[in-house]
Amino acid sequence: MKTIFIVGAGKGLGNAAARKFGANGFRVVLMARNEAALKEYERSFRAEGIDAYSKRIDAADNAVTSQALIDAVSEFGTPDVLLYNVGITMPDAAEAGGITAAVLKDRYQSDVIGAYNCIQSIADADFSRKNGAILITGGGLAMYPSAEYLPLSMDKAALRAMVQALHPSMKERGIFIGILTVCNVIAPNSSCAPETLAEKYWQQYSERKDWEVICR
Repeated sequence: MKTIFIVGAGKGLGNAAARKFGANGFRVVLMARNEAALKEYERSFRAEGIDAYSKRIDAADNAVTSQALIDAVSEFGTPDVLLYNVGITMPDAAEAGGITAAVLKDRYQSDVIGAYNCIQSIADADFSRKNGAILITGGGLAMYPSAEYLPLSMDKAALRAMVQALHPSMKERGIFIGILTVCNVIAPNSSCAPETLAEKYWQQYSERKDWEVICR
């Protein structure tokens, strides 16, 4: 049985991706900070016949994240797919005290460094032998930045650059890395509805071709 680790499981895209891969025979390991919510998602997916499990993880803490991934690999084996779906998407005006250097640093940790830490933790020789795939949730702000979402604009640009830079060397190791750049609101009636994006992730995984797929 193939396995997908989803870092950033939750209502919306994370769970839509879990449902898509689970429906295609994958064991799904849901990872996020809210342990109670994870258990509820796990129960819900199992009721649908999806082999689902959960692990608490905190992308803001590299040590906690690395240990959680080590534990998950020990329990479930090296995954076939790692999906990183973490992003702090609140508008800057909602940040009490404004966007300070400290806020930029904290956001970058979760949005970008957390992704790199997960990649470093998973993309080992076993992952390479399995021809593993790494999928990253990106955003249109990488190409069309907004002063109202400054940290998110900067972070999505950094994620996009990271994936583009890593794609050739990962390919040489038998690993696919790709980013799904979402240029619209992730909502049920949007052109980038969660189920639509989950289909695009499945396409990226199956075709292993383009380092970037864009949803407008």
